[in-house]
Amino acid sequence: MMCAIMTKVIELKVEKRDLSEDLSKLRADGYVPAVAYGPADEPVHIKFPINEFLRVWKEAGESTIVDLKGLDEDKEVLIKEVQTHPVKETPLHVDFYIIERGKTLQLSVPLEFTGEAPAEKQGGIVVRVMHEIEVETRPRNIPQSIEVDLSGLENLDSVIKVSDITLPEGVEAKTDADEIVVSVAEQKEEPEAVVEESSDEAEAGSEEVEKGGAEE
Repeated sequence: MMCAIMTKVIELKVEKRDLSEDLSKLRADGYVPAVAYGPADEPVHIKFPINEFLRVWKEAGESTIVDLKGLDEDKEVLIKEVQTHPVKETPLHVDFYIIERGKTLQLSVPLEFTGEAPAEKQGGIVVRVMHEIEVETRPRNIPQSIEVDLSGLENLDSVIKVSDITLPEGVEAKTDADEIVVSVAEQKEEPEAVVEESSDEAEAGSEEVEKGGAEE
């Protein structure tokens, strides 16, 4: 009914950055300043071409491992935070979280809804209650996304819970198992309000108009 799309590793070539560099000039030259840090690593200040990062950011999101190339040793990281320009929305600074080897991670993984719900033919409306779930896993097992097949919603009272999701080996859901991911709501048609004037009211109204005209 549901499956997970496994993660892949994306490479990003970076350069070490001198803290004395002018950040405005650096950005004007087409680079993005960043820092990479983790529980077992000292912060590393880096930079990279903005076009390369936009490609990686679009493909990786926040749940795909990015392999930083160009340092003394490669670093496997996750994109933790991206500060963007308030108007242009271009990246101004990036925080990377360096993954500690051999440790598990807890993170949110987006849900990808597929298929059609038979309940919709019965007048039902599919309500997507959740758009991501929290999981714990080793870095290499992080699902890029988790598919939720809506074809299992056969009736108006059908629901899909977290416990219904089949995750790959080594991936554990941390969101409560009874939490509803998708439900079906019954579509209700509201009757149109039609205001009809009774014949007595219409006659009374016409008499008032006639009286008013006569008085004038």
